[in-house]
Amino acid sequence: MPEPLSEASAVYLRLKALFTGTSVRRKRADRSEQNDSLSRPFGTGRDPHGVGDVVDALAAQLGWTSALAQSDLLERWRELAGEETAKHAVPDQITDGVLVVRCESTAWATQLRMMRSELLAAIAERFPEAGIESIRFQGPDAPSWKRGPRSIPGRGPRDTYG
Repeated sequence: MPEPLSEASAVYLRLKALFTGTSVRRKRADRSEQNDSLSRPFGTGRDPHGVGDVVDALAAQLGWTSALAQSDLLERWRELAGEETAKHAVPDQITDGVLVVRCESTAWATQLRMMRSELLAAIAERFPEAGIESIRFQGPDAPSWKRGPRSIPGRGPRDTYG
């Protein structure tokens, strides 16, 4: 292992390099030539990019494409499902690749269950980055008589709601 240079030796070597031609200036000149080739105003890779391209590249770099596609899907549900269907069924959430749709009635939930494959195909075609694997249609919540001041033990009423 070489011994560390004394201060006097370091000063001597620096002065020698300055006066013999292998100077720090030459190294700086070499670096500036390299930088000049990269920063030419009309060189390759210097064309401006559109804002949309920059935002898309940033979203892909940060891993936001799936979340953005999912929010886009929720915003465009009316276009995807149709006007009449969108009046009676609203997308609620997306969890683990499952789109949950709240329906106005059990009849609408049943009808949409029959259309599930068509809706999944349309989602896969228009929003492939969303990662939707299945759709769950939920009917309205029925009231419960299990608790409260007028509850009675037993099965209670068994009627369909919606």
